[in-house]
Amino acid sequence: MRDTLGLETPPGVETVTVFAPGADDWQFVNGIVLTAFKGKLYAQWQSSKKDEDATETVVVYAVSEDGESWSKPVALTAPWNGGYHSNGGWLTDGETLVAFLNTWPDTVSPRGGHVEYRTSKDGETWSKARPVLMADGSPLMGIFEQDPHAHSSGRIINAAHMQPGLTGKPIYTDDPLGISGWHVGEMENLPHEGDITRELEPSWYERADGAAVMVFRDQGGSFVKLAAESTDGGGTWTKPVETEMPDARTKQAAGNLPDGTAYMAGSPTGHKGRFPLAVVTSKDGAHFDAAFLLRSTGDMQEQRGEGRAKRPGYHYTKSLVWNDRLCVSYATNKEDVDITCVPLSAISRNGE
Repeated sequence: MRDTLGLETPPGVETVTVFAPGADDWQFVNGIVLTAFKGKLYAQWQSSKKDEDATETVVVYAVSEDGESWSKPVALTAPWNGGYHSNGGWLTDGETLVAFLNTWPDTVSPRGGHVEYRTSKDGETWSKARPVLMADGSPLMGIFEQDPHAHSSGRIINAAHMQPGLTGKPIYTDDPLGISGWHVGEMENLPHEGDITRELEPSWYERADGAAVMVFRDQGGSFVKLAAESTDGGGTWTKPVETEMPDARTKQAAGNLPDGTAYMAGSPTGHKGRFPLAVVTSKDGAHFDAAFLLRSTGDMQEQRGEGRAKRPGYHYTKSLVWNDRLCVSYATNKEDVDITCVPLSAISRNGE
């Protein structure tokens, strides 16, 4: 059961490899994030020679018109002697595409960083990097989570790992591009030791009653998701609690399908194995009572090389609804950039 968790694959599931490194390419990838812009699909990730968060790490992206054939990766950052960059995801209002870039200076102690952004009108030509701003005009001094998205109210909700260290906090703004106006939501973190909170690498979905529910990786030791909720559009949040949903202690991917179905994609294993890949769904966002297999270990590529933090699995899932499909993006073995898509008709729970 460890291979499939006893789950079945719904009809129409397809997997596409966006990038697989050749012998002369850098061999490490992670943090694959998707967005749609002016009829094209964009994938963003971090890339390095062989080790996670190495000093040469850069942010790259690739583009596709059909989700199957992809361009070669294009760099959004360059190697930096003062630290490194990791990817912070996308936002778009349809006319402007924003790429968020997490910046990790070597001089910051305890380890942490801040977020910058670049903008484009055509997905090819980009502005210079500028700091993302808080509502008071100061820079956002935290590591940006990779899937900011809009609440039904129009407000953008996300999370950041704020300095000092990495303190996981919900954040929100009424700027549709997410480049300014950010506030830190009020949320009491669980007790923890050291400079990293238990709440880490979250995502969120909207419940049927309009509440936002944020689910976190539990860095404190459990293999279940933590969750907090907000009923005022992200301004205030309940204290996180341990849920009954198993987790592989990894980055979260959550959201809503067009019919309101809430979903969470990842590896609900309850152990360190980030496989198989599955999506769990709920009609109302309160009770997740259906799950579907997207990929098992039976079709997983073999890991080709060694490196810091590399191991077999489907790592750091994120997701996007695109062309009547839910597309889940991830790094297989932290080497290949992969996307698995499932038709909405196979997993929607509320009649669409």
